[in-house]
Amino acid sequence: MATLPKVFQNYEAPGPAGRPGPARVERDVCGLRALPQESVFFYCKKIDNSRLVREPDPKAHRDCWGVIRAACVGVVLLTAVLAPKVAVTMNGYKLEALREEERRLVDERRELDLQEARLLSPERLERLAKGQNLVTPSSGQVVHLETRADGAVAMVKK
Repeated sequence: MATLPKVFQNYEAPGPAGRPGPARVERDVCGLRALPQESVFFYCKKIDNSRLVREPDPKAHRDCWGVIRAACVGVVLLTAVLAPKVAVTMNGYKLEALREEERRLVDERRELDLQEARLLSPERLERLAKGQNLVTPSSGQVVHLETRADGAVAMVKK
């Protein structure tokens, strides 16, 4: 039987009608079916690499500098692309701050104009004059200064 192909090894037991048929295997009714890869076992082997020294790779040094150069070029390009947008945004903030300051100054000027109008109102000035016993001068109390031809307004006594 050693010379028969593997296909015929299952047909050793005679089946019905005297022909060889598949061998019957009795199954355990209560048993679980086999899991896939159940016969695979993994072993952990301790390896000591403390005495190994890595040889320097001359190409790795070149590659490292190439990556650094590429990163620098990328940063420069990114900065060149984003710088105008950032500048526009910052100028927008400054412009809005200046507009807000202008609004504040206009409001302050209105407030000061209103305060000046209140302080210089004729009714208020009359009340202050009456409170300090100031009266309007009569026509005889007004003295007009005579101007001279040389431009002197007052006479100097010696």
